[in-house]
Amino acid sequence: MSAYRSGAREMTDILLQSEELIGHNHDAHHHVHAHQSSHMDHMDPSSMVFFTMKDLKKGITMPIYFRVNELSNVFPHLLPREADSIPFSLEELAFLLKHFSFSKDSTQARAMEHTLKQCENQPIEGEIKFCPTSLESMLDFARSAFSSGTEFKFVNTRRLTKSTTEFQNYTILEVPDQIFAPKMVACHTMPYPYAVFYCHSQETENKAFRVSLVGDNGDRVEAIAVCHMDTSKWSRDHASFRVLGIEPGSSHVCHFFQPDNLIFVPVSSSISNI
Repeated sequence: MSAYRSGAREMTDILLQSEELIGHNHDAHHHVHAHQSSHMDHMDPSSMVFFTMKDLKKGITMPIYFRVNELSNVFPHLLPREADSIPFSLEELAFLLKHFSFSKDSTQARAMEHTLKQCENQPIEGEIKFCPTSLESMLDFARSAFSSGTEFKFVNTRRLTKSTTEFQNYTILEVPDQIFAPKMVACHTMPYPYAVFYCHSQETENKAFRVSLVGDNGDRVEAIAVCHMDTSKWSRDHASFRVLGIEPGSSHVCHFFQPDNLIFVPVSSSISNI
């Protein structure tokens, strides 16, 4: 069996083990509570994913951006481990642009440069990070972040209805569930000619939640959200501070995960209402 097929089989096993954490809840109750401020009218819709724990209540309504892209569409574009030998550094950007036939002034070139910079930036204090370009290297990083021998699975945001609407008001249908995980590894998709994830894990306290949402148009989303309890080391330029109107370290920050992102958590993680 090839290394790629072996990694794919392992990810399939992890997916099957994850069903308990990503099961559906279809009961719907709709109670709208306004959650908008005038400064949000001028925000980039894609930045509308941030909130605080006071908003994590049944009946609360807030504007949220969810990409249409699903995780199942991303995995096939992860390259096999052999592709890890392809240069992946800002220093090699000129070569990479030529390799992928992009002009240096193109939108694709700017996106690639952004991704390479993000991946090469030094992690903040108490954080480990890595940008895997293959399924195997992603699993290797997740494995290294947990204690030796820890079995893990992943959770992710899932659209329960087919839709092309990315930005609208969503209402929390049920009391959110907290996912009790002593440690987690979050992986975010990055713009690149092939699938690249920005994966990181922080030593500071984080809380994960599963939130059932319904959009104004009836879209159903079972979202994963994480609250970072210590933001004192974050850059002042972080989008969350602009959206929430706060300063680094003045408050925790929560955010919803996009459907094409994922979080690895130990198999032993439990769930209960908050």
